[in-house]
Formats: sequence, C-alpha cells, structure tokens
Amino acid sequence: MSGPHSGPAPSKAPGVPDTEARPAWWRTNAARLGLIAAVPVLGLLEPPLGGAALIAALVAVWRAKAWPKAGKVVTTVAAMALLGAVLPDRPKDAAAGDAPRPPRAKAAATAVPTAKSSPTPTIPPLADYRGQSLETAFDQARKAGFLVHQHDASEKDGFVRGRSRWTVCFQRTGWDGRQPTAEFGVVLNGSPCPQRDGDPVPWPKMPDLVWKTWRTAHTEVAALGVRPDRIKARAAYLNDTLPDEGEYDDWRVCAHDPAAGVAVQPDDYAELRLTAEKNGCPEGDRGVGTGARLPDRDEDGDPDYRDPYPGDRNRTSAFPNGRPGSGGSGGSGGSGGSSDGSGGGSGWSPCRHTRWC
Repeated sequence: MSGPHSGPAPSKAPGVPDTEARPAWWRTNAARLGLIAAVPVLGLLEPPLGGAALIAALVAVWRAKAWPKAGKVVTTVAAMALLGAVLPDRPKDAAAGDAPRPPRAKAAATAVPTAKSSPTPTIPPLADYRGQSLETAFDQARKAGFLVHQHDASEKDGFVRGRSRWTVCFQRTGWDGRQPTAEFGVVLNGSPCPQRDGDPVPWPKMPDLVWKTWRTAHTEVAALGVRPDRIKARAAYLNDTLPDEGEYDDWRVCAHDPAAGVAVQPDDYAELRLTAEKNGCPEGDRGVGTGARLPDRDEDGDPDYRDPYPGDRNRTSAFPNGRPGSGGSGGSGGSGGSSDGSGGGSGWSPCRHTRWC
C-alpha cells in the first residue's frame, strides 16, 4: 500500500514553456553579442554613448559563467578595438603625457597679437648729437634716461676706447623692454663720416700740386685735414737750399708725397719738393729724388744762380772775399810772408780777389 506521495511526479503538460530553466534575455549570448555590436554604432553617433555600450557589453560578457576566460578576453579586446576605430582622432596636446608643441611658425604667429595687445612704450626725444664728441653725447643721453651703446661706424668696426677721441656720425633710439636705448655710430676725431653706417671712411685724396706755389699747395693740403706742422718743404735739387721761411712762398712744387690721388689722413706727413720758378723742375732721368743738381761751374756746392762768382771756387756768396784757409797766388808785392798776403803764403789774404790790392 502506498502513500499519497509515493507515486511518480506528475509530468508537465506538453506545449507549456519551462519558465524556471530559461535565463533572463539580457543574460543570453544574443544580448551580449548585440551589446558588442552596438558599441561601434553608438560610438559613431556619440562617443560617450559608445563608451557606455562598451561598459555594458563588458559587464555582460564577464558575468557569463558559461564563457571561457579566453573568450572573454578576446571579446573585450574586439569590443574596444571597434570603439577605437570609430572614435575621432584626439588632438596631440590632449593626449596623456604629451606637452603641446606648436610649430615655430605658429608660435611666431601667436606672438604677434601679444605684442600688439601690449601698450607701445613711449621713447623720449633724443637731441641730435651728430658731429659732436661721443663723450658729450654719452653723458647727455644718460642724463635723459637712455641706456647708451656705441660702435665704430667705419668698415673696420673696431673697439671704441676713450670717448673723447670719437665723433658721432649716426644715432638711433630703441627700447630694450625696460628703458629707452640710444645707439651711436662713431668715427675717430678728424675722420669724415661714412655715407652709411658701416661703409668705408671716405678719406680725401691728394690733389695734383705740381707747379703750384708753396703758399697755394700748403693751403690745399691743410684743407684735407693734415696738420700744418706735418707739411714739410724740401728743395727739389740736391745742391739747392731753401731760403728762410717765408721767402720761398712763391717757389714752385716739382713733386709731392703722397702723390696725387692717394688717400690722406690727419696723421700723415706731406712733403713738397720746391724750386725757384726761374730754375724749373728736374726732367727725365734727372728728376726729383734721383740726385738732380743745378749747374755749378766752379763745383763749390753753390748752384750758379746763387753764386755771385760762379767761376771761382774760393769765392762764394758766403765768402765774397775768399774762403778762410783757401790760400792763393802772390800779388804785386815782394816775396811771401808779407802781412797783406801778397807774397803767396797759404793763409787767407784780404787783398786777394779785391780791387784794393
């Protein structure tokens, strides 16, 4: 005899769904695959939606107990790759660890608005110091509030030492971010200014002075800036001598050094070779500087035009009665030894070559 519960369990009627064994829809493989497929679609529409779909898909995949671990990893990588393929490229400066590196051209372009936005500094007026001493310009500009710089304005671009030795040729003002600046281009005192800053100094050229008088030539050379004490006069002929200063003003120039066309500076020497106008200048191979001499018939060292006794070697312009110790022949008196020298001694005689003896 059996009890009320001893018989087999009654079976379910055919056609009735087994609701207790079927999982929820969002736990099915179809739902998981649908979430993975929705990741790139939503990522194209809105990146945040794609990210949310990726998170939901990963939760669904990793909570599936029936999926092996390797399958979960592959699915995760695939889902992330799908989302990354549809997301727009991120700016370089937004990437983690990347500092913004704008190109040089862009940096220069962005610097211009900054300069324009800053107020333009007001530079005070600077007096005109061109032609004045650098020492004066430097002191006055400093007192006016300028930061002063200077440079050699010639092509040499030398070192400027001793402000009192330099003259201002060019000047300009600027701003160094803190105070106004003044820049002076200078040349050594006595030098002409270049046409432009940095050009060669246009030193004057020696003119052609041949056959000009000493007075005229001296004036022209001094006008070039040569100091008067450096202008020297010399005789053009080897056996000629200059008269006292002031007495050869009308003598003529036969040659000069520097020659015509040569640049002349203030510290240069100028030598002018002179001759009396009636003598003319040496010519040909007996020119100036080759030992040219004036005629000297008695060969006493005095040229004939200066010698009142050109035929007598013992009588010169300095010793018209005969040079001391020159001796002489006997006169009309007795034998030698007389006090007047007529006896033919070797001493000097005041009667010799005169009409009184």
